[in-house]
Amino acid sequence: MNFAVLSVIFFTALFASAAASAQRGLSSGPSGDRPSAPSDTRMAQQQGASLDPGELFRDCDNCAELVVVPPGDFMMGSNDTPYEKPEHLISIRKPFAIGRREVTFAEWDPCADAGACKVRPEDHGWGRGDRPVINVSWEDAKLYVAWLSQKTGQKYRLPSEAEWEYAARAGTRTPFWWGREAGAGHAQCDGCGSPIKQQVVPTGSFRPNGFGLYDTSGNAAEWVEDCWNDSYRNAPKDASPWTSGDCRLRVLRGGNFLSKASDVRSSARFRYDVDVRYYANGFRVVRELP
Repeated sequence: MNFAVLSVIFFTALFASAAASAQRGLSSGPSGDRPSAPSDTRMAQQQGASLDPGELFRDCDNCAELVVVPPGDFMMGSNDTPYEKPEHLISIRKPFAIGRREVTFAEWDPCADAGACKVRPEDHGWGRGDRPVINVSWEDAKLYVAWLSQKTGQKYRLPSEAEWEYAARAGTRTPFWWGREAGAGHAQCDGCGSPIKQQVVPTGSFRPNGFGLYDTSGNAAEWVEDCWNDSYRNAPKDASPWTSGDCRLRVLRGGNFLSKASDVRSSARFRYDVDVRYYANGFRVVRELP
């Protein structure tokens, strides 16, 4: 068994044991305060250049909490809809750091204060703080990662669609990272047994997946870098973003609080206009590692 597979198995077991508290286009936990950041989340400068898979870190006090995802191979897509076909093998050749949570209002607002982000999005009266920022377009998200890169001196960007699915699956092959059925109490969506309906809830309201990521299913749909294509035919063979196709539409992953359970599967994908804001769309970030 190679090292990448061992890494996936190890970190899946490690994180799974941890306790923690209408999409346009292809429509075919309880609320509460976010748990406190774990004591092993450190500032990157305290750790030097070496960051190991599974490590948690931040680049600044109000930067996203990041988790280092190990390299490995996975089968991307599914046979459930034409948009998810064909299944294809993707190799993640080096570790990368991804936001453990969706970007929150508390993390977005300093960008608006600095004038780098052009909008201070409405929260629909649900609250700001640790809830995922919504009402942001793909273009807005690109401004945020550019600002964060300048602020920290690190390379922040949106994940590619392949990186997103790899991180969301966390070594699993089932429709949901927690199993074959949606069940109840795993995600914020329509049909997921969520006690509070029809709104986003604070990030981290449900337990994380095997890599330690919260809310990869439901809550806010997440922008990725890729242009929209109707299937994976001729998609990149590696984890790079697909930058050809209909680039006025960009891909969203994970579904949202309005989505049916079938639309929060790890392979489910959607599209939206790059410049349109919607009250169920948000994003998470990737930070490249040396």
